[in-house]
Amino acid sequence: MLEGLTFKNPELFHILWVLIPMTAWYIFRQKKNTASIQVSTTAPVFKAPLTIRHYLRHLVYVCFVIALAFFVVVLARPQSSKNWETSETEGIDIVVALDISSSMLAQDFQPNRLEAAKNVAMEFIAGREYDRMGLVVFAGEAFTQCPLTTDRAVLLNLFKDIHSDMIEDGTAIGNGLATAVARLKDSEAVSRVVILLTDGENNRGEVAPVTAAEIAKTFGIRVYTVGVGSIGTAPYPFRVQTPFGEQVQLRDMEVKIDEETLQKISSLTDGKYFRATGNTKLEEIYKEIDALEKSKIEVREFSRKSEEFMPFALLGALFLILSLFLRITIFRTIP
Repeated sequence: MLEGLTFKNPELFHILWVLIPMTAWYIFRQKKNTASIQVSTTAPVFKAPLTIRHYLRHLVYVCFVIALAFFVVVLARPQSSKNWETSETEGIDIVVALDISSSMLAQDFQPNRLEAAKNVAMEFIAGREYDRMGLVVFAGEAFTQCPLTTDRAVLLNLFKDIHSDMIEDGTAIGNGLATAVARLKDSEAVSRVVILLTDGENNRGEVAPVTAAEIAKTFGIRVYTVGVGSIGTAPYPFRVQTPFGEQVQLRDMEVKIDEETLQKISSLTDGKYFRATGNTKLEEIYKEIDALEKSKIEVREFSRKSEEFMPFALLGALFLILSLFLRITIFRTIP
């Protein structure tokens, strides 16, 4: 029971010091609290045999002291837990740079490219317990939706809030990558990774995609690029005015992904380029990225502590009852 036992209020054990003066007073009182009687000689008394009651006459006080000690332990709040252990586990710093331009609403993925990318990315995030992860979104410009964090709940909620009209439309791949690199450049992790997902060609922004890749290479950041879109054409939603009001219609549009640039980005940074043509392929890509090299980090493992005062409280009550019982029965004194 004592293995792994800790105390919430160990300072309360100082109460036990009171047992010293209590015991001294008990000894002093025993010497003074004796009856006297005048007799002619004490020889017969010394020859009388000593009974078990004589040897156990201090048992009442001993039981009381033990009960008090157990109650002090209860006040100190004993708690049990497994030993704290520092172990090494695998983890990396990852920033997902996600294209949220209007073209990501194409429905060659179910329900569309953006929602499919969000769902798979969230599954990926939830499965990496010890990684720090962040989120950058880009369209005509780029911004950090979530900096590096281990708080999965916050990151997943921010993923759910993403929609295509959050920022001005366009595809600023270079800006998106540069923003993700800025989030990772000061990281001390051995392995730093950007997962860049887009479905188009760079047509906005102040930073060229290859320039951003060269910056990533300078900081030792690997970039895994993912081109999202089916081969050939894909149904895009368009808002059109009709006699019945504005309606959404689907039109087949050519899929244009700048695969050459995405391949160059991944090649420059020692990463890899992937092409996702459907939901299943996108899931497979994230599974492959999940098998990346991981950096070792220290994690302190511990278990939730539970209160363990009850056994001590029961023992204290038992010894207190035993002390009272002995006092009023076997060791009862007559005034």
